[in-house]
Amino acid sequence: MADKSRPSTLSVYLYVPNIIGYVRILMNCYAFAICFKNKYLFSLLYFVSFVCDALDGWFARKLNQVSTFGAVLDMVTDRISTACLLVVLSQVYRPGLIFLSLLALDIASHWLQMYSTFLVGKSSHKDVKDSSSWLFKLYYRNRKFMGYCCVSCEVLYIILFLLAKNETENLIEVLANSSTQNWLYLTLLPLSLVGWAIKQLINVIQMKTAADACILYDIGKKQ
Repeated sequence: MADKSRPSTLSVYLYVPNIIGYVRILMNCYAFAICFKNKYLFSLLYFVSFVCDALDGWFARKLNQVSTFGAVLDMVTDRISTACLLVVLSQVYRPGLIFLSLLALDIASHWLQMYSTFLVGKSSHKDVKDSSSWLFKLYYRNRKFMGYCCVSCEVLYIILFLLAKNETENLIEVLANSSTQNWLYLTLLPLSLVGWAIKQLINVIQMKTAADACILYDIGKKQ
């Protein structure tokens, strides 16, 4: 006899935070479909989708609808959204390799972190109590700090996309000329650059920490 206290597969798929995740995916699909036709609408939809990332987590805790599927859906949606935007930026800026390198770092860092987490038997990739890096611990333990770093990255990428006037922009020239833009760009750029730089450093630390965990796991098996 089935345990009636356990949720069914369908009910988990229909959790409120997971439905928010599906809406985020649809929103991003439409946003990227029109990104070159309507930059401002794209930027609005993309940012709203990003904000919903925090909203689904709040609903998950509030409604007691935390699920492994929801956590994976959340991370995959985040990574694919950022990846698509970085690919777009690589097409409108030169050298495009900068954005493709950032894409590779982001994917490798998070994939290794997820893999090493399950390899060592942890329930969450945010469990970093064993790390020797204070910055890495601060990032995953302080929601406000994590939020600042993540928002900074997305805001910086959106600003760069809005600043691009054609498909062969020089990244250095655009950043240098940004002071001639309106006050909003002038304020947001330095603030987002700081958070973006910290986030990239954390990605490097995360990748190295996760790689070390994989190696130590192999060494432990041979002993």
